[in-house]
Amino acid sequence: MRPLRFATASLAVAALALPLMTGVATADPSPDRAAAPHSNATFDRLRAAAPEGFVVGTAVAGGGHHLSQDYPDPFTYDREYRKILARQFSSVSPENQMKWDYIHPERDRYDFAQADAIVEFAERHDQVVRGHTLLWHSQNPEWLEKGGFSKEELRAILREHITTVVGRYAGRIQQWDVANEIFDDQGRLRTQDNIWIRELGPGIVADAFRWAHEADPAAKLFFNDYNVESVNAKSNAYHALVQDLLAQGVPVDGFSVQAHLSTRYGFPGDLKDNLRRFDALGLETAVTELDVRMDLPESGVPTAEQERKQADYYRRALEACLAVDGCNSFTIWGFTDKYSWVPVFFEGEGFANVMTEDFDRKPAFYALRDTLKAAKKAENR
Repeated sequence: MRPLRFATASLAVAALALPLMTGVATADPSPDRAAAPHSNATFDRLRAAAPEGFVVGTAVAGGGHHLSQDYPDPFTYDREYRKILARQFSSVSPENQMKWDYIHPERDRYDFAQADAIVEFAERHDQVVRGHTLLWHSQNPEWLEKGGFSKEELRAILREHITTVVGRYAGRIQQWDVANEIFDDQGRLRTQDNIWIRELGPGIVADAFRWAHEADPAAKLFFNDYNVESVNAKSNAYHALVQDLLAQGVPVDGFSVQAHLSTRYGFPGDLKDNLRRFDALGLETAVTELDVRMDLPESGVPTAEQERKQADYYRRALEACLAVDGCNSFTIWGFTDKYSWVPVFFEGEGFANVMTEDFDRKPAFYALRDTLKAAKKAENR
């Protein structure tokens, strides 16, 4: 598979020479099947364009920053959003709905309503699910962070949470982000702001993987983090930790890069090489949270050059994943700017997704679609 995938780069570059006007679809190679601006034809969907066994996913908007916005829950109330979610993607990730503060709001109470709805939606539309996340320093409920629990109590709480949540969806979730963002950018464990590592020590990470595997032996278990796209101190720390855990027989299956990128900075050109070194350890790899934010002009409307640069970043991230045998899961962190987290957390930046607030397709959308088509065509030769 790998040698054929290498051919995608040059083919996709040629595809980007096509018109890149936001909201205007490029034509399918078949001359009698031109796509309309909002085409829902099968040949114009990302999931249909992908090579066999390669899933294209998105985060399902809800929870988190959405709760403070002036719109109702997107997944529940936005019918057009759900239609596109079903048509375009073969994988879904709960954006916030499986995080601790949402799914376990009180010590003795779980709220599975939204998580259940997402999993059931995925099953109805022949999609796989990425579970996100089990052990993290952020978005923990107050009862947990300020509960004053003993080490024994904390350990029991974490084990019970993992067993309950993973067990509830056993056989229904393809991949889990078990440990999320456990290192800082210098490659040091978060021994202060991560309650689990601070109170229970680094060994709790291995236990989390073991407990998740016990609860669902079929699920693939991942480390997940940002700023690990390149070979750097942070990704080196994961590379060393994974080798140590594998030597102990800990069931670690994968390493994923979030890929929250910005056009302020250069594209991480060694992304492919970085993924390959984890692949060489026998791990699966994935891109799990890709978006590409930019500094917007005063008008709020990006220039054509900004859109082309954004499309190039999306394309190159996808090509890097396609070039690695074990990278078969590629997820963008939301598909419409209507519900993007970026403007809330990055002042002055935005326009990070592949569709506008009105669901018009940007050049970035076509960069992904055409790159997937090129890879699929190469594999079918």
